[in-house]
Amino acid sequence: IGLLLNCCHEPHDLIAELKPAHPPRLYGSAGCETWSVRFSPDGSYFAWSMGYGIVKLLSWPLTSKDSAEAGCSEEKTLNCRQTVWALAFGPCISTRVDALHQNGRDHELLLAIGLNNGVIQVWVVSTGNLRVTLTGHQAPVRDLVFTPNGSLTLVSASRDKTVRIWDLAKKGASPHVLRGPDYWVFRCSISPDSSVIASVCNLDSKVYLWSLRSYTFMRHLTYDHERTMASCDFSQDGALLAITSYHSTTGWWLDLWDPYTADLMTRVEDCEVCAYRSDNLLTSLSFSPVGLLLAFKDYRALRIWDVERDKLVTDTDHNRAGGVCCAFHPHGGIIATGCRDGHVKFWRVPRLVPSLKHLCRIALRFSISTYQVQALPLPKKILEYLTYRDIPKQKIVCCKEHCR
Repeated sequence: IGLLLNCCHEPHDLIAELKPAHPPRLYGSAGCETWSVRFSPDGSYFAWSMGYGIVKLLSWPLTSKDSAEAGCSEEKTLNCRQTVWALAFGPCISTRVDALHQNGRDHELLLAIGLNNGVIQVWVVSTGNLRVTLTGHQAPVRDLVFTPNGSLTLVSASRDKTVRIWDLAKKGASPHVLRGPDYWVFRCSISPDSSVIASVCNLDSKVYLWSLRSYTFMRHLTYDHERTMASCDFSQDGALLAITSYHSTTGWWLDLWDPYTADLMTRVEDCEVCAYRSDNLLTSLSFSPVGLLLAFKDYRALRIWDVERDKLVTDTDHNRAGGVCCAFHPHGGIIATGCRDGHVKFWRVPRLVPSLKHLCRIALRFSISTYQVQALPLPKKILEYLTYRDIPKQKIVCCKEHCR
């Protein structure tokens, strides 16, 4: 399988596209999907599950078209021999954690890969060699994430209805297994202070919050109506938890929750006309590591919401097979999206400078909970701002092209 890099000069700030050398014989045929794309924590590598059990590991920024076709020395092909559902680089070093408490600087960069047979393969990025194989899941591993404290703690979510916590620093150590959901666990996310795991299940109309310190269940975030849960992600300070869900007849929803108080803060939803299109399912979302930008995508478009200013700053149409995943570059400015036909697109993200008051809010909220903020002797408007209670309660998004 080869690699083709097209430098694009199309509308909507599409800057590059990766195409598998052997496209599927039939549009939509199984096995060719790009279910996951990831940038390394330092932004120097890009991993792409290009279908048919192959993961491509590329240096970033991408090489020119000629170099890519020739196969540069920084390009590695990992043959996993199983459908790849999830990718995660580690250790992941958070900019919000004190350098004295980060213990990942001496670890080599790893890439964890979740497979259809329940196995997790961990590869060494520098050499492209398989380091260890983790077994225990009895069904496909749908999501992987390293804790953002610089350690080698890996969290996996699986269709076997469990979340597992692996310590890769301890060879042969058994994982902690979190049980409780009655349905497949599709996605998981870890709070920036590495204290909470959020997980969502496909047919369960609630979100599970787990303590990463005691490995116990904490609480549910519960919905009133039946829906399919799709994805979740914590904001940069951990004060917001974004959840995407959809229903085949009523459209999709993107909700922002306060994970401390279990309050629903605001909702973004599909417009009434688009909601009746069964192909319009919200598949992925991701908070930007820079500013308060939230990217979310359905099968038709990628949208980026500036939560602080309450406006859409990007609204792009894929114009090909539906997109299923997205990932921000850790330095901001670029977002990658993966499609059902194995393609990857790179989009330019507007570079917005966060306000000084928002930077102050992030610094404060990373360290203290909503309850602690509410106890401070501050004016009401400042408390509302610090707890994100100033965000408009509802926003409706439509794709005008499909609503005509």
